[in-house]
Amino acid sequence: MATYKKRGYKPKTKEEVEHVEDENSTTAEVFNTLDETASKTEDWVVKNQKYIFVIIGVVAVGVLGYLGYKEFVAKPAQTEAMNDMFQAQKYYNEAVTGTDKDSLFNLALNGGEGKYGMLDIISEHSGTEAANLANYYTGMAYLNMKDYKNAVSYLSDYTGEDEATGPIAKGAIGDAFVQLNQKEDALGYYVQAAEMRKNELTTPMYLYKAGIIALDLGKAGEALKYFTTIKEEYPSATEATNIDVFIGKAEVLANK
Repeated sequence: MATYKKRGYKPKTKEEVEHVEDENSTTAEVFNTLDETASKTEDWVVKNQKYIFVIIGVVAVGVLGYLGYKEFVAKPAQTEAMNDMFQAQKYYNEAVTGTDKDSLFNLALNGGEGKYGMLDIISEHSGTEAANLANYYTGMAYLNMKDYKNAVSYLSDYTGEDEATGPIAKGAIGDAFVQLNQKEDALGYYVQAAEMRKNELTTPMYLYKAGIIALDLGKAGEALKYFTTIKEEYPSATEATNIDVFIGKAEVLANK
């Protein structure tokens, strides 16, 4: 299981993020954005995950339906667990797409209308696939509620390895570690998320995040590798839009 620890954070000096003298104003503006996103990671995490949360809900519903069909005869306990989980999942999906997020995430976690919450599913149906999926929902809910320690704990207990939720769970642990100022740990999880499944959605996003954090940690060579992979293998990804600028930044720092 991933662990968190308290760690002080020492801001980077201006010298560590200085720009090349001959860069034009457009490039300089992008670099300023890079520096800002490195220091204000919370806004960055929210921006990059908004569109993913909707996909998560759709994918999870599909996974749940598939598991329900597969286990209906073989494991009645699994069917019962998924039935118990229905209302909590509904609350979670409403939180993702709605406005009263904290209240709905709390209902998803703790239950409402006499129905189980995700935490109940984990404790009452331990060992089932529903409980495993509940770990994912619980961790993502805590991440949205900015309870980063619990987010790390529950997402670490999720063992799904499908095309979407597997990488996103790893990447979300990375997001939580960024907020806990454990950027070395965050980098490791971003790399795991990028490598877990190769696809156009999660791979370039987590390569990009890995590159940003690597630059912030002074690992320009690693950052260059991640940015170059985006350019060469995922040219249509959103993250590839200004990737040449980031490649240039990494090259300059790597050669210092």
